[in-house]
Order: sequence, then C-alpha cells, then structure tokens
Amino acid sequence: MATIETQLLENVREFTAFARKRLRDPELAADVVQESLLKALRSSDQLRDVRDRALEDLERELDGVQNGEEERVVCSCMERLLPRMAAQYSELIRRIDLNEENSDLVAAELGITKNNLNVRLHRARQQLKRRLEENCRVCAKHGCLDCQCGSSNGPAV
Repeated sequence: MATIETQLLENVREFTAFARKRLRDPELAADVVQESLLKALRSSDQLRDVRDRALEDLERELDGVQNGEEERVVCSCMERLLPRMAAQYSELIRRIDLNEENSDLVAAELGITKNNLNVRLHRARQQLKRRLEENCRVCAKHGCLDCQCGSSNGPAV
C-alpha cells in the first residue's frame, strides 16, 4: 500500500481541480492545495495513527458481528409477532429474511414464480412492519434497533 505522502502527491491534480471549481481562482486554489498538502504531510504520523485506530475499531466491530453480536439489534418482538401473521407470510420472512435462503429455491419449492414470491414477500414485510409499528411504536420508527419494547417496561402484544 502506498504511503500517505505518496497518495497525497499522486492526487495533487485532483485536489487542485476540486479547489478550482469551488474557488474559481486558479492561483488561490493552487495556494490552498499547497498549504493543505503541507499541513497533511507535516502531520502524516497523526494521520497514520488515526487510520490505524479506525482500522482497529472496524476490526473489533466486525469480530463482534461474527461472534453473534448482531442478534442483539433485532427486535425481540418479531419472534412474538411472526406466529400471529398469515402462515405463508411468516414462512417467507423466516426463510428469506431471517434464514437467508435463496429466493429462487424458495419459489421453486413453493411452486410459484419468482415474481409471485417477490409480491408475497413484499406483502409479508408490509404486514410485519404494520404489526411492529402497532406493537413497538417508537422503536419501530427507528428500525427496531436495540429495541427495548420487549422488556418489562414495553407494551404487551
């Protein structure tokens, strides 16, 4: 991977073109880019540190997701609401959205076209969305992430 210094210098034309479009003064744009590059080059060690920290944070986050942490963000109410939906809808939500089965294979197993499956899946998702909004209220409007409505202080189903 190229160093930060190399990357900055290799892209000086693009930086200058960007600055020219905004400043509409070629000389001023060149000066601004030059000063910016000098500041960046002087603090390249800090940039490396920031990049390294960001990569470490991303790596920790990805490790958490791979270790099952992603399950905590799914609304627990969904498990209570799915059985109350039409059976064909809850089956599609479980198979395609939760179990990530291939939609072509699911359509073939059900003996329906892919278009028909997509229509049913759309209707299933809409029905689930309505039920989550009725049950969960506020957290449903925020994507049901880190939902608290299934806890003791949330609404009953």
